[in-house]
Amino acid sequence: MTHLPVPCPVPIMPDYDCTLVLAIELSNVSWVLAAQVPGLPRVKAKRTIEPTAEALLAAIQGYRERAQAAGRQVERVVATYEAGWSGFWLARWLATHGIETHVVQPSSVPVDRRARRAKSDGIDAELLLRTLLAWLRGEPRVCSMVPIPDEADEGARRCIRERTELVAERVALVNRIGAVLATLGVDEYNPLLRNRRERLDALRTALGTPLPPYAHAEISRMLDRLDLVRAQITALEQERDAVLEDEAPDRAGEMIQQLATLRGIGVQSATVLVREAFVRKFAHGKALGSYAGLCATPYSSGGTEREQGISKAGNRRLRTVMVELAWLWQRYQPGSAQVSWFRKRVGGTGARMRKVMVIALARKLLIALWRFATQGVVPESAVMKPAS
Repeated sequence: MTHLPVPCPVPIMPDYDCTLVLAIELSNVSWVLAAQVPGLPRVKAKRTIEPTAEALLAAIQGYRERAQAAGRQVERVVATYEAGWSGFWLARWLATHGIETHVVQPSSVPVDRRARRAKSDGIDAELLLRTLLAWLRGEPRVCSMVPIPDEADEGARRCIRERTELVAERVALVNRIGAVLATLGVDEYNPLLRNRRERLDALRTALGTPLPPYAHAEISRMLDRLDLVRAQITALEQERDAVLEDEAPDRAGEMIQQLATLRGIGVQSATVLVREAFVRKFAHGKALGSYAGLCATPYSSGGTEREQGISKAGNRRLRTVMVELAWLWQRYQPGSAQVSWFRKRVGGTGARMRKVMVIALARKLLIALWRFATQGVVPESAVMKPAS
């Protein structure tokens, strides 16, 4: 079963006589609002409220009353705020109250480039309001709106992110144990082996003596934490792998199963691709590449031209897995169109150019896999895994 991509919402030009346009600058101390109120076209109504949804709803009601006092009736409310630590709960909450909400990618908003510039939450809110008004008018490249994920899809990706954090904790614990033993002249101990505790008791320092009591106790406690981390990783991996055996998967599960049929893509990579990206709505492949932070950033001004590399203003987890897949794709899919394109451009060049061009390969491969997962378009000359 294939899924056609759903395009991102197209901005609808508002009727300013009956549309309240609102920008929200969020923080954990207060929220600053900047609004264009019907009947008050030359006034950018700004105010500071408590950082609660109830206070925001009361402020919107206040704007409605101001519009009504000016002889206007608010029929549509359009709000925006920058994507950040608050996530998407506010956008969903506003949607339940009939408020159209757009979440802006912060790095896409143009700012004053002067070395010293005035900055405050009020100035930022007004800038955000002007950006939203320009976007609603349909001005190109004024900003980028972040696709708001479904609440279930956003919750499902927590498992894959938790596993990444736990793997990092496992590496840190192993390195810490190695660091303690290194101070005692011990370098042949693997804390990931099954007999790690027996081998710990048998270890001898460089002087041929048993481990000091405090060092032994510290390492034992770290092994306890390591056992817990490994058990949690195993549980998350079992939950992840169960999707492949699900006979009635949801939309995301179907895409994971479909991606896993390609040679060179395992369940971990497929899960990251789907949970971090493919469950979202992208208008086209370029938007997907921008979301991953894999787009080029050329600098050309007057007689100066240089390439600044990729933007990295995107999902770092998706970007990391795609660079890894780009290298694996060359090994497991040597006859694919993407690999042929890559080899034509790096033939005879050095290792540095290969590292640069593999980013372009990652971007092309990401778009090809997105079309495969959402539309069923198999990447050109790609090989599937043999049926088990």
